Amino acid sequence: MSEPSLDLQKAIRARLAASSAVTSLVPATAIMDRNWRPEVFPCILIGEGQTLAPEGLARSRFVVYADLHLWQSDPSLSSVKTIASAVRDALADGPLALDGFYVADLFVHGSRFMRDPDGVHSHGVMTLSATLVELAT
Repeated sequence: MSEPSLDLQKAIRARLAASSAVTSLVPATAIMDRNWRPEVFPCILIGEGQTLAPEGLARSRFVVYADLHLWQSDPSLSSVKTIASAVRDALADGPLALDGFYVADLFVHGSRFMRDPDGVHSHGVMTLSATLVELAT
């Protein structure tokens, strides 16, 4: 079995890269899993993830949180909020295809928007919450 947050991360990236509404704002090549401050703007960095222990006796249901970091070279927050809206719409466009799990629920748990201290960039963090059910093998 794959780690649930990794399986979800792959599906999120695939969905965002396939969304014309998202890629009209952020190139698909700029939707990535990186560990440092972005060098290309705009971009979406797939950030931190957390998998919570399975619920129930079968131990096949997981709650997974994933952070998406949205970056734009714009001191105002309007453009990064526009990216967040496109991401939200893309994720709501039908069930995600995962390898080893079924997505029972997926929603944006919260969004935060910040101005970068450099005065040139804006930054948004979207926290996603998903309930995943492991597929029987």
